[in-house]
Formats: sequence, structure tokens, C-alpha cells
Amino acid sequence: MNKRIPRIGIGGPVGCGKSMLIERVVPILAKKNYQISIISNDVISQEDADRMRQNLATDQGLLPENLVIGLATGGCPHTAVREDPSINLSVIEQLENEHSNLDLIIIESGGDNITTTFSPALADYFIYIIDVSGGDKYPRKRGLGIETADLLVINKIDLAELVNANLDVMERDAKIVRKNKPYALVNCKTDQGIDTVVQHIIEDVLFDQPPKKMVTSVK
Repeated sequence: MNKRIPRIGIGGPVGCGKSMLIERVVPILAKKNYQISIISNDVISQEDADRMRQNLATDQGLLPENLVIGLATGGCPHTAVREDPSINLSVIEQLENEHSNLDLIIIESGGDNITTTFSPALADYFIYIIDVSGGDKYPRKRGLGIETADLLVINKIDLAELVNANLDVMERDAKIVRKNKPYALVNCKTDQGIDTVVQHIIEDVLFDQPPKKMVTSVK
């Protein structure tokens, strides 16, 4: 029986920056020799998966193209990662059988703050993303994603001034609502805050274990 590969669920509303976050995080992890696969859930298209495959696999060669997988769920994507994650679990089982050298599987799914969480049978760690354009009231409006995520990412902080959002207020409310669970302020365009997200992944999901590729090389 193959050992379970650690899994991260990344969720958030359409346009919040889920794919962009993955495209910023993966190169840093890849440079540290971690082997990664990405599963992107959408209703009827595979547009996000196609873009990540182009940017990360084809253009940068950071992972094989067949390790960026697009799933057209045919319904609300959050259902496929929470109520009935069978389609994702089937793909993961195949990955674990065929690519036992993987260090991490990232599962992306859209969905609003009320409904988006990941089944514990699917993801070991849950990152929820919101963006500043929703206003500085966003964290205090609560919801499953904001309250229960292992890591809350507040993206597009460069837009704060343009939309009259107060980042100090967002930080204050995130601390209150999340009872001091971690959060990160991020600008994916400049990589500001990305190192913080990567550090949480390495410490909280990979538990500071070296990449399997490096362990194999040592042997």
C-alpha cells in the first residue's frame, strides 16, 4: 500500500487569486526539490488547469505536464471537495499509485465563504483566500472558509488604497474571528507575503521533512 501523500486544499471565490497563488508557491517549493502535483476543480472548463500547466510545466519545466490535472465537476466545485470528494479521491489514488515520489498534492476549488471547506478525507490542510477588493469588512463577516481554514490568505493588498480598504482593520478582524490562527497578507504580483505561505506549507504540512528526491539521492 502506498504511503499517503500530503494534500493541501486551496479554496476561495472566483477571481480571488487561487491559481496565481499556486503559480507563486510552486516555483519556490520546486527550487527546494519538492515534487508536486496540482488538481484544479471547475464546473465545466479546465481553463485554470490549462493556464497552470502552461506556466509551470511547459514554460518553466517545474513539473511534468501530466501532473497538472483539470477536473470538470459538472456542478458546484465545492461539492466535489466536501460533500462528495470521490472524483478527486479517485485521481489522488491514481497519483499515489503511479507517482509515489510526490511530496505534495495541491487541490484547488472555487466557492464562496459560506460553503467552501475541504473534506478531511481529501485534504490535510486548508488554505482559504479572500482579496482586498471585497472591502475591509470581509474577515469580520465570517463564514466557514474564513473561520476554519488552517491558513487565511488576504490577497491583492496592493488594491487596498484604491478600494478604501484598511489593512489594519482586516488584520485586526482576522485575529479576532480566527482566534489567532495564522493568516498572511499577500500580493501575488510582487511575491510579497508568498514566503510566509511557503513557510507554513513546509512547517505545517510537510513537517520540515526533506524532499523525497533528496532522500533518495542520499541513499
